[in-house]
Amino acid sequence: MRKFLPLLAMCLPLMGWAQNDNPMYSNGKIYVVVVVIAIIFVGLALYLVQLDRKITKLENEK
Repeated sequence: MRKFLPLLAMCLPLMGWAQNDNPMYSNGKIYVVVVVIAIIFVGLALYLVQLDRKITKLENEK
């Protein structure tokens, strides 16, 4: 604990110098990332629904 407090005290000023703005936010590219991730999730959801329907159909045939 004694070694941790001085280390923490030395790192606190460094946090004040950190950049507040992420380059993805400043360039507007974060929206592209969000849209691509949303498209991937929607595609996976549709695939799972289709697969569930096929499996249910096969189960009912037997």
